[in-house]
Formats: sequence, C-alpha cells, structure tokens
Amino acid sequence: MTERDRLKITFDSAARLYQQARPEYPGELYDELVRLAGLRPGDRLLEIGCASGKATVPLARRGFGITCVEIGPELAAEARRNLPGFRNVEVVQAAFETWQPPGGAAFDLVFAATAWHWVDPAVKYRRAFELLRAGGHLAFWAATHVFPADGDLFFRDIQDVYDQIGEGLPSGAVWPRPGELPDDTAEIEASGLFEHVAVRHFDWEVSYSTEEYVRLLDTFSGHIAMAGWKRDRLYSEIRRRLAERRDGSVRRHWGAVLHVAQRTRLPRCSTLG
Repeated sequence: MTERDRLKITFDSAARLYQQARPEYPGELYDELVRLAGLRPGDRLLEIGCASGKATVPLARRGFGITCVEIGPELAAEARRNLPGFRNVEVVQAAFETWQPPGGAAFDLVFAATAWHWVDPAVKYRRAFELLRAGGHLAFWAATHVFPADGDLFFRDIQDVYDQIGEGLPSGAVWPRPGELPDDTAEIEASGLFEHVAVRHFDWEVSYSTEEYVRLLDTFSGHIAMAGWKRDRLYSEIRRRLAERRDGSVRRHWGAVLHVAQRTRLPRCSTLG
C-alpha cells in the first residue's frame, strides 16, 4: 500500500465530522462549472470521492442526476444521510479506479471536489475518459489553504509546535497567496485524453472558533494519522493560544483552482508515464 493509499482511507474515521467541519465551496464556483461544461438540468454527473456530499448537495439542488462513487463505507453512509429527497442521486461505495457503471452508462460530467489527487495517477485520466460520453467534460478542484497579505498570522506562529512534534513543513514549502495556486493544465493535456482546458481561481475566508478549528483539523488525513500524543500536544497548544485572543477565533483563507476540460473524440498519444 502506498502512502497515498494509506492516507486516503483515513477520512472514513472522520465521516461524522466532515459535513459540518469542511468548508462550503463558493456558489460562483458551481456557476462557472455549469457554464464551462455546458450542463443542463437532467444531465448525468459522476462524482469521484463525494465524502459526506459537500459538493453533491449544491449540484443536486440544481437538478442534475448524480452517481457518487465513494471508497469509504462510513462516508458513503454519511452522504446518503445528507442527501434525503434527491431521487436522482445515488451513492455507491466503491473505488473509482475499478468501479463499473451498470449497463455501461456514460456521463455528461465526471468531477471531483478535493478528491482528484487521491485517485491513482496511473489510471485517473483514462478512467474518466472511459466513463464520459463523447463531448463530455472532466472537472476537478480542491480546497487549499492560501495566505493573503492581510491574513491571520496564527498559522505561521503555530508552526513551531508542528516542528516540535516532528510534523513540520518540508524544506522549501511555500505559502501561496490567493490566485497563486498552481494548476494542472499541462498534466491534463499530456494525458492525450482531454482538450479545451479552462482554469478559474476562487478564494474565500472562513472564521472558526477554537473547537470548530480543531474539528476541521480532525478531518485532515495528516492529523488523523498523527500519533495520539502529537495530536494532543498540538491541540492543547492551539487551544491555549487561541484562548489568549479576545474572540478566541482564527481566520482561515481557502483557495480552489477549478479545472474543466472536454473529452477528446479519440485518444491522442499520452506523454504521461
């Protein structure tokens, strides 16, 4: 089992926290996704790694039929609990890499919200291509921490504790500002399976109370996988430092890079390994 495979299954243990703790994506992101992919109500969407349904619910409300493929049994169950009343939404507990749609169904959109980087890189573009109808689209984005010039300094200040417990940032780590997150255009094009790549940047801010922030951290794979003593030491110091603030809160800025690309009619030669 690779490190990616080991970490991607840790989220299942945080299934109950996920919907409440993880940030909502901006409505403008969904608007642009729908526009760029030319989606219409009734179109069939396939979601990779829906988790608790964070991105599923807003798209289901727009009238799309959605099949969600989620590897974690607890997360799949949580998604079903969060999607009552949406008759055109189905949650399947399976690995995207090996899942086969019943009857060979083809989709108008294959998408992943903060899940694409967990898919096996050797097969992810090929699998998306195979599951799309001719002219269909692939879309993915991820909620990532960004650091504006006027952002909260708490995250830089708390790094000394991460260093003390052996969980510090690697040498050369960057602190991207809004609009500076890298995009995967070159990788998409190198697959030889998608074209007409569109990229859009979004950023937003969320204010967290101390316990809300700790719950957020409890949904991150790296924190879930930490040794208990490390997590206890870190959370104790977070609580102590935030308690010294007048309102006890912390501001976290999020960034997301939306990628939308159209399936080619015929595969071209890939430059990916």
